[in-house]
Amino acid sequence: MFYAWGEPVYIFLMIGTIIFDYIMALKINKYKRDRKKAKQFFIFTLLVNVGILVFFKYVGFIIGNINGIFSINIPFNELALPVGISFYTFQVLSYIVDVYLGKVKVQRSFISFGAYVTMFPQLVAGPIVQYETIEEQLNYREESLEKFGQGVERFIQGLGKKVLLANSIGIIWTTISAMDLGSMSVLTAWIGIIAYTFQIYFDFSGYSDMAMGLGKMFGFDFIENFNFPYISTSITEFWRRWHISLGSWFREYIYIPLGGNRVSLGKQIRNIFAVWFLTGLWHGASWNFIVWGLYYGVILLLEKMVFANILERVPTFIKHIYTMLLIMIGWVFFASPNLSFAMEYLKSMFGFGNHVLMDSAGIYYLYTNAIMFVILGVCSTPIVKNILDRIVVKSKLGYVNGSLITYMVILFLATAYLVNETYNPFLYFRF
Repeated sequence: MFYAWGEPVYIFLMIGTIIFDYIMALKINKYKRDRKKAKQFFIFTLLVNVGILVFFKYVGFIIGNINGIFSINIPFNELALPVGISFYTFQVLSYIVDVYLGKVKVQRSFISFGAYVTMFPQLVAGPIVQYETIEEQLNYREESLEKFGQGVERFIQGLGKKVLLANSIGIIWTTISAMDLGSMSVLTAWIGIIAYTFQIYFDFSGYSDMAMGLGKMFGFDFIENFNFPYISTSITEFWRRWHISLGSWFREYIYIPLGGNRVSLGKQIRNIFAVWFLTGLWHGASWNFIVWGLYYGVILLLEKMVFANILERVPTFIKHIYTMLLIMIGWVFFASPNLSFAMEYLKSMFGFGNHVLMDSAGIYYLYTNAIMFVILGVCSTPIVKNILDRIVVKSKLGYVNGSLITYMVILFLATAYLVNETYNPFLYFRF
């Protein structure tokens, strides 16, 4: 019902996926002693699942590029992307691979397997839950008032991030990115991408918090998806802290099967670029996403093989500035509608062409949002979480945890904002 509320047609696609993968997993398990037959079923299942994802997400991109390269006109009507297809496809693939490798037992309960695929808290935007992490929880988990309360707190925390922080600063990026790039000042361009840097973190981590909170209300414990990524002092560390579930999926199902770092230098480079090409492509059928993925592939390769010793000797604050500058440049590719927009925006940021250093618009956006930037910067660190955990308030009932009062205030403010505002995009819904 949750999924069909917004996607009444694609609910049949999801049901078909569940039935198909449930049956195929049973077939793979049935022939586990006949490796040749099991492998045939395994490969067929992978091709069907990946084929569905490619058909809905990438066929238009592929045909568009073929038309452009060969100057032909293959007709194709762009299909609406089923909500959450990137996430639940990866979840299903993790289950099929683990069953084939014997890492998990095949799920014989159709209801339990269906619950895994359609788990509504994280269905539409993650985190990506690998089957092995909740295999036991599907059948044996504990619900309690304490866990429900913890879930409510985590949900409110995510709601506050999304509504009070991400939405508030997201309007700045929306406004600036719609301006004429040719006449934009350097200051304005940097304010815009700084705003997006905060928006995407609080938007996506806020959604993940809400998903984990809802899951905990029902007795499920999902893995953390973010660990204060903006306090990182290298890009390598950043990707250990950002979208952890996606990074874990690619490492376990792509990087390690290719040989990881246990192979020759040439193959290590191949493995890194394969993972980051696919990471970019997973996020969207557009060249700017592919360039974004390869951009990080190059940086991670350099950090691993060239800059490792240098970074160890550099002061922490310099490493942090270096990391955040590279992250913000990366977000330009990610946030842009296409690659040409990204390149023009980067020109504005670095003053290439006829771009003045600052103008009245840039000064206005800086002056009116300076305090907000400071608040967002502080909230990007563990400081606020540590304070919440330690707050104790004296009341008539004695000393009580101040976080309860804080969460009630956040819920009230977020609800008031939602009633009065219409700007509520979830950035990761488009993936």
